[in-house]
Amino acid sequence: MDIILVPGFWLDASSWSDVTPPLLAAGHRAVPLTLPGLEARDAPRAGIGLRDHINAVVAAVDSADQPVVLVGHSGGGAIIHGAVDARPDRVARAIYVDSGPLGEGGVINDELPAEGDEVPLPPWEGFEDADLTDLDDGLRAMFRARAVPEPKGVAYDPQRLHDERRYGVPATVIACEFPSAVLKEWIDAGHPYVAELARIRDVEYVDLPTGHWPQFTRPADLGTAILAAVDRQ
Repeated sequence: MDIILVPGFWLDASSWSDVTPPLLAAGHRAVPLTLPGLEARDAPRAGIGLRDHINAVVAAVDSADQPVVLVGHSGGGAIIHGAVDARPDRVARAIYVDSGPLGEGGVINDELPAEGDEVPLPPWEGFEDADLTDLDDGLRAMFRARAVPEPKGVAYDPQRLHDERRYGVPATVIACEFPSAVLKEWIDAGHPYVAELARIRDVEYVDLPTGHWPQFTRPADLGTAILAAVDRQ
């Protein structure tokens, strides 16, 4: 099966390199993406918005000869949800890695400080302690060295959705920063943060306790969790 992996902010396809070995060993085709504007630090980012990233994922879905599994980390969760909405009959499962689906009109994060057309990786002080769990000094240095500024429009643009068949696509949430029990409590309480997730009819939860970047802090375990979700599919 084709497994399309969508990175979170500031990252390119190479961020999945330590996650994909178990997928490949099981005979799947891993397709990590580098989204528009993330090709290099000096790549142009003006005019690139959320829809451009969704369209890039949709193009990858359309290029496959069978239904695919979509994996989205962090802000990539909003992006794959937009692709699920665009191609609900072509996605076998959506896997949200420390992320979730973004509903109509929502934005990924318009509070991130922008510089012109881009959002650089903020200083570590700008993150919550829970984000940084297990991200030691060496991993932080590696991450910052490879980080590419995110196009501002991707963070700030509102999500636009059109097809409620998206709610019938099975989903897996790999919960890292917040345990799945907390997410379920939020759903039961009607918290707006999980309103779109609450509408998906078939959701499974997998706990992978670590910080917000499990592809760096627990890559082998993340690969195993993704593979298990694909195999259940």
